[in-house]
Amino acid sequence: MRNAEIREIFFSYFQEKGHHKVLSSPLVPAKDPTLLFTNAGMNQFKGVFLQEEKRDYRRAVSIQKCMRVSGKHNDFDEVGKSEYHQTFFEMLGNFS
Repeated sequence: MRNAEIREIFFSYFQEKGHHKVLSSPLVPAKDPTLLFTNAGMNQFKGVFLQEEKRDYRRAVSIQKCMRVSGKHNDFDEVGKSEYHQTFFEMLGNFS
């Protein structure tokens, strides 16, 4: 199965359950000076979680481009040691 098929199956599943499809936000966050890179799927919803903004939907599904090079979930030191550790990945998420 190709990655495009996995994405489509993932989006379709949650859209059938009433989730709004949200595109990936930029890898370098434009409006969040606390982050160097987007490191989690929830980053683009931070304002919603903090009740600083509202969206016109209550459920969301996204596939977010992420990079982790430091911090709690840092895989940087593991890159090259295995086939599984990378600094860039796409996080599949659903939020409601």
